[in-house]
Amino acid sequence: MTEIIRSRDCVVFFKGDSTTVTVSAAMVAGGWAGGQGVQWDGTIVDDRVVTYSTGLYGGFLVWGSAEVGDRYTAISDQQTAYRYATMFFGGCLISTSTYERYTYASRLAGPLVPLVYQPNDVLYLSSRGLWTKEDELSQQSPANPFAPAFFTGFVAQIPKPQNNYWLGIQTSM
Repeated sequence: MTEIIRSRDCVVFFKGDSTTVTVSAAMVAGGWAGGQGVQWDGTIVDDRVVTYSTGLYGGFLVWGSAEVGDRYTAISDQQTAYRYATMFFGGCLISTSTYERYTYASRLAGPLVPLVYQPNDVLYLSSRGLWTKEDELSQQSPANPFAPAFFTGFVAQIPKPQNNYWLGIQTSM
């Protein structure tokens, strides 16, 4: 079998709703991967501003801030320079390398325990804005006013050697 080589963090097979958004100053400074989950930022400006998701639902950024592609790609290096990104929030079919690989509890206290994804697992955004099968908002504190997390998709294809351990997702945003 031929190995799949991908040059992006997120590949879209079916495109749902999308819009252009302004990214927060924190995201411009820190960058982001394609497939990064975002939530609406509370800034008081006349723009639709997003920032890294802390487990809350907003959408995901389809292209990473540092994705260069080739020299003929019009978006190369523009997203951080002009503070914009394309956010998907409708139902999509994607494959991404941007997902949690270890359980929330093990990331906090160790040792690392791998997450095992199965077809049709319900997905959420983690506290770091990555796709995960764990409802981390509920695990953070029983009194968390935002828990339980809103589900954001389903596993369409499990990570495996044949797909370079990418996660296939049917988004439900």
